[in-house]
Amino acid sequence: MLLSSTSASCLVDETREYGTWADWLGVPRHMFSAVFGAVIARGQDYRETFQVLRPGFDLDKARQQRADDGKPEWFGEGDLYPDVRTALARLRETGLWVGIAGNQTARAGCLLRDLGLPADMIATSDDWGVTKPDPGFFRKMIEESPVGPGETLYVGDRLDNDIIPAARLGLRTALINRGPWASIWRDDPAASQVPTLRIDSLAELPARIAALNAGAC
Repeated sequence: MLLSSTSASCLVDETREYGTWADWLGVPRHMFSAVFGAVIARGQDYRETFQVLRPGFDLDKARQQRADDGKPEWFGEGDLYPDVRTALARLRETGLWVGIAGNQTARAGCLLRDLGLPADMIATSDDWGVTKPDPGFFRKMIEESPVGPGETLYVGDRLDNDIIPAARLGLRTALINRGPWASIWRDDPAASQVPTLRIDSLAELPARIAALNAGAC
């Protein structure tokens, strides 16, 4: 049986939340988006966006300040991509174990759990004390999975943080064309060479996984 795991950014559209960070910084949202895209295109950590706009910016401190001011980072049902609930429910109905794990804060993990998503496990990098693309993150995910890496499909939207490090540890991978990283790196040679699958929607997963399990291409 091929199991399914997915990173949190494949589930949550972070557009609104990034917009609130632009507001917090006091910069136009289009400026924040432009710098964000440039940082990603250079292969840098997205957090460098804050350093470009506000040198010396302390993201962890700012997160606490936002919470203290009653404006914490937040996402809810309306921030989920439209295919999420139906796709995850369908995967579980077909007998697959579904795990959610990503580079998120402990608070984000609580928000995900409060949404009551159809998943067998929800964990974050804060929970595990290790952050993608560190191999330790993926080893922890493999430990949580009830089967080995060769029977686990890891779904991610990033080559650098998701697909390449997961594949190095023997996980099967699916690169989803979703979000800024996927758009910017869509034509990178690794996007065609490394993933087991390329998908445009989570809704494709049940049929594509069934085909993999049946030995089809």
